[in-house]
Amino acid sequence: MHSKPITLLAAAVAPIVNAAGATLRFSCSQLVVERLDPLVNPGMNPSAHLHQVVGGNAFNVTMDPTHLDIPSTASCTSCTPVEDFSNYWTAVLFFRAKNGTFKRVNTFGNELGFTSANGGQTVYYLSSGKVTAFKPGFRMTVGDPSFRTASQLTSKYKYMDYTCLATSMTRGGQTTSFPKGPCKAGIMVSIRFPTCWDGKNVDTPDHQSHVAYPQGNACPASHPVSVPQVFYETYWDTRPFNDQSQWPSDGQPFVWSFGDKSGYGLHGDYVFGWKGDALQRAMDANCNSDLFSNKINCPTLKVQSLDDSNKCVKKVAVRENLDGWLTELPGGMPVS
Repeated sequence: MHSKPITLLAAAVAPIVNAAGATLRFSCSQLVVERLDPLVNPGMNPSAHLHQVVGGNAFNVTMDPTHLDIPSTASCTSCTPVEDFSNYWTAVLFFRAKNGTFKRVNTFGNELGFTSANGGQTVYYLSSGKVTAFKPGFRMTVGDPSFRTASQLTSKYKYMDYTCLATSMTRGGQTTSFPKGPCKAGIMVSIRFPTCWDGKNVDTPDHQSHVAYPQGNACPASHPVSVPQVFYETYWDTRPFNDQSQWPSDGQPFVWSFGDKSGYGLHGDYVFGWKGDALQRAMDANCNSDLFSNKINCPTLKVQSLDDSNKCVKKVAVRENLDGWLTELPGGMPVS
């Protein structure tokens, strides 16, 4: 597996074809926004900070892989491949106004093909050669919510960044911290997971040690198995907050739901939930996707419409006020 992510020339290529491997790209509409984290805080209701979650509706306060068969428990998925009941989630973005109040920033459908999606994320599974699909019970995180400096982030994690969108076609100019000025078309946040697995553990206590980044073009001996690169793109609708006269005096108006105003605490969570061998079939077939439509060029996978994906939602388990202007972040998370 190459150490660099596969480049997607968004403005020039449709369909996206990767002759050496798979470029599976699809939409996952918003499933739920709530303070639950069955991976880092299993059984805790509510968890410490707010998350936006997509995928299968088996998502719950506890998802113990020894007792839960996700594909058979879920009754729907907000992702377009109907055999993908995985869950993908990140923290939630907030606008912090000059007067110290907060307002939740919504996600919106990726304007390159998924404008009718009810928010959520664009999900990719990428490969540059033969890969082994994740096993039942597999889960992982990437990033660290405690990080507040660029050196902390870049010394440990790769390919996690922000794109200030001048238009929906903007690519390039990524930063590892929040953009410094208004972004006319919103902010795109990209999170890429490691691509090497130890071949033994579907999880570890820190949810990260069982995976690793490649060294050069090869996986390290400690993590010899190449797995697909899981990659999220989330479009945050910061357009209603571009009036800089309403920004705080420090000039940085956005903060993650866990209290990070630097942006360096960016992180993501993943719980595998594909049915049977569906993901392995798609990777073996080097499946690809049309860029400007919801079409996956993958005969081995069945795909539902964006309208059907939008219908899959989960009842909120944690009831709290998330709308309007708030005097503090949900859970009382301090800003730092």
